[in-house]
Amino acid sequence: MSRQDIAEVGGKGANLGELIKAGIPVPNGFVVTSSAYRQFLKDNNLVPKIKKILSDLDVEKSDILSKKALEIQNLILSGKMSEILVTEIKNAYEALVARSTSKLVAIRSSATAEDLPSASFAGQQKTFLNVTGAEQVVVNVQKAFASLFEARAIYYRSINHFDHFQVALASPVQQMVQADKSGILFTVNPLTSNDDELVIEAGLGLGETIVSGSVNPDQYIIDKASLRIKEQHIAKQAWKMVYDSVTGKNVHLNLTVTEQATQKISSEEILQLARLGLKIENYYHFPQDTEWAIQSSQLFFVQSRPITTLKKKAETKPDTEVIENKNASSVEPLLKGIPASIGIVTGKVKIIHSPAENNNIQVGDILVAEMTNPSYVPAMKRATAIVTDSGGMTSHAAIVSRELGKPAVVGTGQATHQLKDGEEITVDGARGYIYRGKIASKNIRDEHIVESQISTPNDIASLRDAVPVTGTKVYLNLAEPTGAKEASKLPVDGVGSKTGYLSYNRF
Repeated sequence: MSRQDIAEVGGKGANLGELIKAGIPVPNGFVVTSSAYRQFLKDNNLVPKIKKILSDLDVEKSDILSKKALEIQNLILSGKMSEILVTEIKNAYEALVARSTSKLVAIRSSATAEDLPSASFAGQQKTFLNVTGAEQVVVNVQKAFASLFEARAIYYRSINHFDHFQVALASPVQQMVQADKSGILFTVNPLTSNDDELVIEAGLGLGETIVSGSVNPDQYIIDKASLRIKEQHIAKQAWKMVYDSVTGKNVHLNLTVTEQATQKISSEEILQLARLGLKIENYYHFPQDTEWAIQSSQLFFVQSRPITTLKKKAETKPDTEVIENKNASSVEPLLKGIPASIGIVTGKVKIIHSPAENNNIQVGDILVAEMTNPSYVPAMKRATAIVTDSGGMTSHAAIVSRELGKPAVVGTGQATHQLKDGEEITVDGARGYIYRGKIASKNIRDEHIVESQISTPNDIASLRDAVPVTGTKVYLNLAEPTGAKEASKLPVDGVGSKTGYLSYNRF
C-alpha cells in the first residue's frame, strides 16, 4: 500500500504502507477497503434511508445530533454482509494470525473520500481492541462501518462541508501490539518550531493514555546533529493501561512507588527512536509526528503524519500590551504545567468535567478540564485558552490548541481542584505557568519563543518556492478541520482531518 491507494485504504493504511517501504518496523495487518464499505451500503439499500434521517439536521443541536447518529448506526448494524466479503475477511484474519503467536488483533476505522483522496478524517470513528476469532473480526468490522456515523464524525463532516456520501470507510485490521512502553516522537520541536531538535514523549503501558492526555508522559528533547539528550523531564505515572487476558479487557494497573518515578525508556531506546525518527523525516522530506510502541524490547512505529502546527522563524517582537501594572518576576505562578501552545492571555476560569458541559463555555472563558477529547472541540473554539490536569505536549488538548492558535498549559495535575469558576487568571502557554489575576504580559514573555504563524501570502509564496518537488506526496492531517482552507495554501498535496490518536492500537 502507498499514498496512491488512500482512496481505497484510507490515510492510516496508506501511511503504514509508506513506512514499510521506508524500512520502518510496522506490525502486520490487512485492510477491508472502502469499496467493500460502499458495496455493503448498496447491498442493504442504506443510502436513501440514511439521507432521510440526516435531512434538515442542525448539527449544532447536540441532543438531536446524538439521537440521529445512533439511529443511523443501528441501521448499519442491522445490515447483512455478503458471503463473499465475510469469507474474504475471515481468510485474511486466519492468514494474519498464522504468522503470529497471538490471535488478538486491533480493528480500526480509516475514513477516506472517493473524490477527495487527501481527506483522511482519522480519529473520528471507533477502534476495537484485542478482538479474537474470525467471527468477531467480521462483527467488529461492521461496527467500524457504523462508526462513520458517530455524532462527532457527522459534525466534523458537516462543518467542513463534506458530503456524507463522498466519504467512505476502510477498516485496517492488524496484529495487536501489547505495548510495555509507548509514546510520540516529533521530528521538530512542535512548541518552538526548532528544527534542530527531536521531541520524544514516553509512558508505560498502552499508548491511549498518552494520546488522550490521561497521564503525564516523560519528555526528552534530542539534538538532531549529535543525538545528544539536551533536556529530559521525568513525570510521575501512577498507573498504566494493560490488557488483562483473564477478562479480555484493557484495565488500569497501579504502579509501585518505584515504578512511578522511574525513567520510562532507556538511553539506548531513546537513541533508537531518534535514529528511526530522522529516517522517517528524510523519507517524507517533511517534519513528522509519529507514534511508536515497544513490546518485549521490539520497537514498532504505528503512525506517521506531517506536523500541522509549526511556526515560522522570525525575531520576537516586544509585546507592548500591559494588562495590569504587575511585574511577573515578583509574582509566583499559581500552577505550573507543560507548555503546550504559546501565547499569553488573561480570562475567567470555567471548569467543565465532560463534553455535556460544553455550553457552559462562553467566548473569552479559559477552559479548565481534567483532559479533552474531540467532543470538546466546540467549547475549545470559544475559549481563549485551555488548561488541563493531565496530558503532555502531544495530547489532544495540546495539539488542537496549537492548531486553533490558543494558549494552552497541560499536565498541571490539579487545575480543576485549585482553580475556581469565575476566577481571573493569566495563562502563559510558552512556559507552562498559570498566574492569579492580571499580569503584565510583556514581562513574562519567553524571548526565544516565536508566536507568529505562517499565514501571510508572502509567507506561503516563499514556502512554495523553497520546498523541493519530491516523488512522495506530502499531506497535512489537521486535528481541527475548519483550518483546512488556509492549510491547503501551503506547499502540500492535500489536507485531511486528524482529531484523535490511539497509539496503542496502531498498525
